[in-house]
Amino acid sequence: MARSGRFALIVAAAMFSVGFLGLAGWQVQRLGWKQDLMARVEQRLAAAPEAPPGPAAWPTIGTGDEYRRLRLQGRFEPRETLVQATTELGGGHWVLAPLRLSDGSAVLVNRGFVPPEQRDPAAHAAPAGPVELVGLLRLTEPGGGPLRRNDPAAGRWYSR
Repeated sequence: MARSGRFALIVAAAMFSVGFLGLAGWQVQRLGWKQDLMARVEQRLAAAPEAPPGPAAWPTIGTGDEYRRLRLQGRFEPRETLVQATTELGGGHWVLAPLRLSDGSAVLVNRGFVPPEQRDPAAHAAPAGPVELVGLLRLTEPGGGPLRRNDPAAGRWYSR
């Protein structure tokens, strides 16, 4: 092999090694983030449910509040939105419905997953009358997926 060919091979190997070391460092950082998230979720799942923050506090809600257990009381409004989802059950939709609280504010409740054949609202109608729920506070995901953006005009939602 010519000297210039060996030099190019050594340079390419060095570049790939640096790239792989960078990816390994990123994976270690990601592992730490994931372990922290799982510990936070486990801790908050064991906590007693609290009253939800009022609308005045909503702008200050951040990642430190995510996964807090909340106790909600209210009535589901007779409308819902289906958000495209993929779970271990396959493709389908999350059913999101507004819950009107006693103070007049509304929160969006994820009522669960439905497969495509149960997309019809009659298949998963919200309960009528007052309800009490215990759930986890989650933050909004306004942008949509990496390849698809929410399209409200067409009724296509890919994120909460």
